[in-house]
Amino acid sequence: MALPHPPLVVCLLVLISCLLSGGVLAGSRRRYLTASLDELRGYNGHQVHSPPLTSPVPENYSAATSGRKLSIRNSAAEKPAARDIHVRDRARLRTILQRSSSASAAASLAPYASPPTAMPPIPAVSVAPAPAPAVTIPDRSGTYLDTLEFVVAVGLGTPAQPSALIFDTGSDLSWVQCQPCGSSGHCHPQQDPLFDPSKSSTYAAVHCGEPQCAAAGDLCSEDNTTCLYLVRYGDGSSTTGVLSRDTLALTSSRALTGFPFGCGTRNLGDFGRVDGLLGLGRGELSLPTQAAASFGAVFSYCLPSSNSTTGYLTIGATPATDTGAAQYTAMLRKPQFPSFYFVELVSIDIGGYVLPVPPAVFTRGGTLLDSGTVLTYLPAQAYALLRDRFRLTMEQYTPAPPNDVLDACYDFAGESEVVVPAVSFRFGDGAVFELDFFGVMIFLDENVGCLAFAAMDTGGLPLSIIGNTQQRSAEVIYDVAAEKIGFVPASC
Repeated sequence: MALPHPPLVVCLLVLISCLLSGGVLAGSRRRYLTASLDELRGYNGHQVHSPPLTSPVPENYSAATSGRKLSIRNSAAEKPAARDIHVRDRARLRTILQRSSSASAAASLAPYASPPTAMPPIPAVSVAPAPAPAVTIPDRSGTYLDTLEFVVAVGLGTPAQPSALIFDTGSDLSWVQCQPCGSSGHCHPQQDPLFDPSKSSTYAAVHCGEPQCAAAGDLCSEDNTTCLYLVRYGDGSSTTGVLSRDTLALTSSRALTGFPFGCGTRNLGDFGRVDGLLGLGRGELSLPTQAAASFGAVFSYCLPSSNSTTGYLTIGATPATDTGAAQYTAMLRKPQFPSFYFVELVSIDIGGYVLPVPPAVFTRGGTLLDSGTVLTYLPAQAYALLRDRFRLTMEQYTPAPPNDVLDACYDFAGESEVVVPAVSFRFGDGAVFELDFFGVMIFLDENVGCLAFAAMDTGGLPLSIIGNTQQRSAEVIYDVAAEKIGFVPASC
């Protein structure tokens, strides 16, 4: 008997496999993503998505006070170990736990010796869209400053003093390292000169009893006059100092006066070489909340897929906000995590195949959208199905040994092009977020790439987390006033 045509056999086998395993084929989603060898090497030999944890200080770094320039010469640097990524992410998970205001969210992640410092819950922001235009500044990978997060350059004070800051959707309070901590030895090395309050004509300390002091935790100096702040992170690092106000220059022509921030005079731990942090959380002291009256309660960012290129951070509405280009899903709140942004993930599509995972597996704990976590972490059941399906579609490539938490790795040496299954997230209201090639794969060196997902530790946080790798190249829009989050793939 003649056998059916080979492609037909393959199609039949795939269909039977789907039916037997409980999965379904999605009709209109992209099935595969490709990247050439040049793309994997990152444009003219620069590394694509392999953040070094140590790198030489760039010679032509420019963080002009206009806020428009963020120019860094890429140079060869060490490749990251998966273990380093996991260590950083595990610290991030501890930080998320510490920020929880619910004792019931107590985690069985390794406990942190210091008590958690949680901000009080903040009411919903309700601000009409501002007539003023949005302001956009470049962002880029922070690998040149030894961090796995993303960085923008702004000016602080009058005249503006340049600062290269991590921006973080899980933090409310922004902070910078301040003089005189350099003389006391309580500052980590940073790219720019320390912020000097005495050189700013618009600097002021926040006083005890002011509402902003209460929002920062109501810590006061011994004489009960100056408001203090303290922020601890999951790796044991911390920053403390004076809660302050000054002018934040986003560009040469757009600034926020009286912007609250922490002027850190005791900063302990590993922050790379950044000057501080820009908080994009949901709390009263965050940049989006403080900027809402001037720019509207909307912000967005695009994280570049390559470490050698730039993306952008926008405060205010962007064209995609109004043109219908974005796929919007509801922005959810979890009272025990008041600073964070949640979405309702219900299913995952890989290569046109919907994983046979009940929606309750994702919705039981919720899904956090986070700029500070590198990988995406899924419940163990969902991750195992995703990984196994990924391996099934990658059988034409040479497997590479597992690398710590990354256990679906391949050696692409000698390949001229790499094809991987497309992955997309579907949310409860029907919105879909389609990932870029470099949102599916993370490359630990020029030839070895791994599936950029991992299983949430058993007994860890009862959440799924969509990390910054998956968000790369997409514009992610946080419309806080309308309580919705939008995704526009291939935006930078």
